[in-house]
Amino acid sequence: MKKKSAWEKLTSAEIEETQKIGEKYKDFLSKVKTEWETIRYAENLLQTKAHKIFKLKEKIIAVAIKGSLPLREGLRIIAAHVDTPRIDLKVHPLYEKHSIALFETHYYGGIKKYQWLNIPLSLHGKIVKESGEIIEWKIGEEKGDPVFVIPDLLPHLASKQMEKKASEFIEGEKLDIVVGNSPIEEEKKEGEEKEKVKAKILEILKERYGIEEEDFVSSDIEAVPAYEAQDIGFDKSMVGGYGQDDRICAFAGMEAFLRAENPKHAILLILADKEEIGSVGISGLDSNILRRWIIELLEEWEGNSSNIAIEDTLWNSKAISADVHAAVNPLFEEVHEIKNAAFLSYGIAISRFTGVKGKAGGSEADAEYTAWIRRLFNENNVPWQAAELGKVDGGGGGTVAKFLARLGIEVVDCGPPLLSMHSPFEISSKVDLFSAIKGYKVFFES
Repeated sequence: MKKKSAWEKLTSAEIEETQKIGEKYKDFLSKVKTEWETIRYAENLLQTKAHKIFKLKEKIIAVAIKGSLPLREGLRIIAAHVDTPRIDLKVHPLYEKHSIALFETHYYGGIKKYQWLNIPLSLHGKIVKESGEIIEWKIGEEKGDPVFVIPDLLPHLASKQMEKKASEFIEGEKLDIVVGNSPIEEEKKEGEEKEKVKAKILEILKERYGIEEEDFVSSDIEAVPAYEAQDIGFDKSMVGGYGQDDRICAFAGMEAFLRAENPKHAILLILADKEEIGSVGISGLDSNILRRWIIELLEEWEGNSSNIAIEDTLWNSKAISADVHAAVNPLFEEVHEIKNAAFLSYGIAISRFTGVKGKAGGSEADAEYTAWIRRLFNENNVPWQAAELGKVDGGGGGTVAKFLARLGIEVVDCGPPLLSMHSPFEISSKVDLFSAIKGYKVFFES
């Protein structure tokens, strides 16, 4: 099948709209860098159109609109995730070494650890005090804010380091963040203070934020890149920024939800947590949270949440696992089997299966459902491509698809391809974002 750039398929009006959407998307990426910030953004944006909103502790949200058909005829579900690879603080993070104060960290998700060295980091956090009071941080995003950094080794002394494999270049235990260097004032010392810089940081935390050292135990503090999303290329055809896996799909899903008109089936947009570490926990889709929400919809909208009504609703539903795909990188094309690879700007990527080595641990959409999706996109002029993730036995990955399939829901993975996925600065094509919004919209309306 001959592939063609989606740019060549768009009208001049659609190309203009693509650039406008790109500006809105860049603003979204720059302002929203954690799961709870994304959940708040979604709730504020979608609450006027949604007929029902489900939310759990600002970690996962689902928004629904009634369709003209009964719920037992099935829903149209789009599920994206809003957690991203990042650097988390440990529960006892603060220490001092050689007159430098640092935060101990534990990275989250699949990262190339060396990519996080010597880049400006901001700290986004929710600190829950023993009383239940919540204190929020967002330090490093505004002009005049300090930023933070994980310092690398200078090349002059790095001969042994440079001999290491990339996976061992920096150990996870060394991904510690510099947070201060000045000692506490003499008059504020408590006795013979041995860790004067740590004491100074604790003083700042208490005076500015009301935070005690023990409060870190009940906190979610994430270190993320401190820079904004930007246009890439002379033609401004691409967007570079942090967290596009999977916030590009979350953004596309929200835009599609707002644009969907007169849906036949009830529609449900899910923005989930914990996908990057296996969808575990109560805010991940490996829990029973989706089934519970379906039961609530049946009870509230139709007054019947019997077991057979629940099963009919699930088994008659169709879903898209809205997650990104790997675009062919011209510098590393050897990891792809080109005929079955996704390309930047060629439209939304349909991926029938995930998993590793023999498709293990993934979900595979059947041929009939894939044909239905293909026909839907073709009939509505949605630019799309079909792809697999790399060469056979070359690696792999997973999405939320298998957790939807476990409930009896037909599902296929479908999302824009990215360059430099899981890095602090991922790259997407604006036309692939446009294609995703259009594809998700017609799916909601199907």
